[in-house]
Amino acid sequence: MSNLLVNTRDQQFVLFEQLNMEKLFASELFSGFSKDDVLMMQKEAEKMAINVILPTYAAGDKDGCELKDGKVQVPACFRDAYKKFVAGGWSCSMRSPDVGGQGMPMLLATAYSELFCAANFAFLMYPGLTNGAAGLIEEFGTEEQKKKYIYKMYSGEWTGTMCLTEPGAGSDVGASRTSAKRLPDGTFSITGTKCFISCGDHDLTDNIVHPVLARIEGDPPGTEGISIFIVPKYRVKADGSIGEFNDVKTGNVEHKMGIKGSATCTLNFGDEGKCIGEIFGKERQGLRIMFHMMNHARLEVGMQSLGHASAAYEHAVQYAKERIQSTPVWEMKNPEAKAVPIIQHPDIRRKLLLMKAYVEGIRALNYFVGFCMDMALVAEKAEDKERWQGFVELLTPVCKAYSSDMAMKVCSMAIDVYGGYGYCSEYPVEQYMRDCRIAPIYEGTNGIQALDLVGRKLGQRKGMNSMNMFGEINATIAKAKQIDDLKGSAAYLEDANNALIDLTLHFAQLGKSSGFMLPILNASPYLELFGDVIIGHFLLQGAAIADEKLRAIYADKGVEDSKGKQRSLIHQDADVAFYAGKVASAKFFAVNVLLSIKARCESIKVGDKTPIEIVDESFAS
Repeated sequence: MSNLLVNTRDQQFVLFEQLNMEKLFASELFSGFSKDDVLMMQKEAEKMAINVILPTYAAGDKDGCELKDGKVQVPACFRDAYKKFVAGGWSCSMRSPDVGGQGMPMLLATAYSELFCAANFAFLMYPGLTNGAAGLIEEFGTEEQKKKYIYKMYSGEWTGTMCLTEPGAGSDVGASRTSAKRLPDGTFSITGTKCFISCGDHDLTDNIVHPVLARIEGDPPGTEGISIFIVPKYRVKADGSIGEFNDVKTGNVEHKMGIKGSATCTLNFGDEGKCIGEIFGKERQGLRIMFHMMNHARLEVGMQSLGHASAAYEHAVQYAKERIQSTPVWEMKNPEAKAVPIIQHPDIRRKLLLMKAYVEGIRALNYFVGFCMDMALVAEKAEDKERWQGFVELLTPVCKAYSSDMAMKVCSMAIDVYGGYGYCSEYPVEQYMRDCRIAPIYEGTNGIQALDLVGRKLGQRKGMNSMNMFGEINATIAKAKQIDDLKGSAAYLEDANNALIDLTLHFAQLGKSSGFMLPILNASPYLELFGDVIIGHFLLQGAAIADEKLRAIYADKGVEDSKGKQRSLIHQDADVAFYAGKVASAKFFAVNVLLSIKARCESIKVGDKTPIEIVDESFAS
């Protein structure tokens, strides 16, 4: 069930067999949905991805965005695709029907997002950022602001952005210099420059609504003094129609390594003193409000990464099955041996299986976080809400950082499978890697995500969120230990989990002393360890489910006592092949990744501080 983008069969496995999505349909909020609805929507999303979005992928990369006469032109192929995308209701499907959405569970929206991300993430950024910006105004804006902006944004008639970063400040949002001066009518005069603004200017829609972080004159420095403002490109009249230009000028469009179809702009606000902004939310709470959007944006970066990794893997598998090269190593002395598809060569098989494990594990991780968001909404008891939301808080930085780092690894291995052709633009895998490379950088660099995990998230609710996650992992271990084929993998996951817990407690002790620098220095390696254990958990959890399904099929076919007949069945039955693949992913990951975790944890505990102690002059200049 592969479309060279996403394995839709594995999507269905995670949704219904691993996460049991139908639990959500028992709630009042999602009672209007059924499994049949989900499968129908998945098919429609797949059609949209393949027939509408995918044709823009290579063309959008080739054409890029161009600044002409102060206005940005997007790739021409985006225009019709955008109209079809928003007309299909995909731009705000998880929002309430009251504002034009479908009230879709976040889990389902996450699943179809993978298809769209795999088809062309640069295109998806335009409606994706708009949905996030409109969601901020819906939650924190006044009734007048909601009426004025969100309906046209959710419908796709207007778009939106997220304006945080400034030249020189980078990730240090507290260093923002954009200012807001109070005006007599309650609005503000906005002056400043924002850079690296995704979809900051374009010709897809008539208006662009910018949520902008700025400091009201007289407010304190740092993050505490930041407020947030609605700053449209064109002012909006009382009747909702577009008014005069709002002095928001595009300084440039960045020439980037990847996602070239997304207009990454420098925006200058108030060069002529005529930029008007409306504050929303309370004063000096801008960063807190913006982070409400950024947490969802970080999950979306995880989905971007998954989409690129999935597509790269699917293409690599297809290429490996078709590319004929070299005789098998076991036939190397046979002069009559014929060349075979490269998928038969051991090194290629090893690469493909590791890629498969990462893609399936990241898919389960990101979907789980979407599921937790839904469960936090429908849970009736306060402690249940806290538990589900706790998973979201703990795993959001992992979704963003681990998914993007491992996606880069998967895309790189896909190029290896193609060999020299993979490095050429004739084939798509080089673009997947270029487009994926931004994911570890924006929406908070992966180093910042690691500091967030180690410095904040591990200790939230007195460590309860972390303990709940470790408890989930232990439950998976206990179940897998009862399965003969998974006992060894369960032991590896148990050792890895125990080593990670021990390192986590070691960090906690250092945090109470002068040794706090060691956790900071090793935050990124810790996040990777944490991600590896989480992925190992989801893979083993899936393998246990798959093993149960296999045993039922074998019993039905009367082959439960014959390994040979079971293996033959893999070649004849798609379900058997799929479930056997799930078991293989978990076992391979356990041996090749989980088995290394204890040693990696011990390496950190040694306490080496060479990177801190080395003097600046010792680095090559």
